[in-house]
Amino acid sequence: MKKIINQPSAVVDEMVSGLSRTHSDLVHRLEDTNVIVHNHEHSGKVGLISGGGSGHEPAHAGFVGQGMLSAAVCGEIFTSPTPDQILKAIEAADEGAGVFMIVKNYSGDVMNFEMAEEMAEMEDIQVKHIVVDDDITVAKSDTQGRRGVAGTLFVHKILGYAAERGDSLDQISNLAEKIVKNIWTVGLALSGATVPEVGKPGFTLADDEIEFGIGIHGEPGYSREKIQSSQGMATELVDKLLAEVANDAPSGYGILVNGMGATPLMEQYIFANDVLDLLEEKSLNVAFKKVGNLMTSIDMAGISLTIIALQDNFWLEALNAPVNTIAW
Repeated sequence: MKKIINQPSAVVDEMVSGLSRTHSDLVHRLEDTNVIVHNHEHSGKVGLISGGGSGHEPAHAGFVGQGMLSAAVCGEIFTSPTPDQILKAIEAADEGAGVFMIVKNYSGDVMNFEMAEEMAEMEDIQVKHIVVDDDITVAKSDTQGRRGVAGTLFVHKILGYAAERGDSLDQISNLAEKIVKNIWTVGLALSGATVPEVGKPGFTLADDEIEFGIGIHGEPGYSREKIQSSQGMATELVDKLLAEVANDAPSGYGILVNGMGATPLMEQYIFANDVLDLLEEKSLNVAFKKVGNLMTSIDMAGISLTIIALQDNFWLEALNAPVNTIAW
């Protein structure tokens, strides 16, 4: 294992410290926590928080700031943050209008965020949440249901804009329900991710092998195949997504081509070019496009593709709105 770290057990603590010190103009770290909070003045609006296990940087701390999240809580690598840490994030995000939590659909995350919600309500902080489940490669009938992956970032962005304009907690909750139903994601891997304290990849692929449908923690996919061209990979992911994507999108569609951590931007843009060709062939109006390493899996080589069906011009306006964050 080759990594630029000190002690494997200190990775998250030192990462959070480095992030908050480097971007001290935008965010700060709550003392004795792994919670990152925005610096801008409170304005009495709904606070937004998210988080989960570390290893997905820049998600979620990189999206804390004006126009997106109020706070993010960083758990240990691929491990849900504890309820007490989430509660600290809720308290820091509360400006008097309540707090809305954006939670990826993993059993530990859902359980711990809901526990923190109950604890916050005992402090008279009104809290609501949404569970994001955009990974279409998991059957809806699965015990936990579909995983929350890169589509979560579209939820951050649109709800952040809604909170910024002064929407109430109930309005944001209703909007969140609509957004989540219109987001779909599928990914692929060329190599596995190495958790520092484990010291070896969570799975291995042969030099000429790829895996479709992997999760952001190295969960197994639906098919291992020989390496293909970017066009071949794009065709597989687009076809898989369009089998589920809503046909009605009054304001067009948005796409996110997301690098999994070790895939160069050069390759991401080649893949995006192929995706856009395929969507043009199908006469789909792609009104929003984003490419980059946004919801990663440590050092996994791979990519994911997310499509959102934009049901309202406000959604598109929100995705294009400027923000002041580390990573968007």
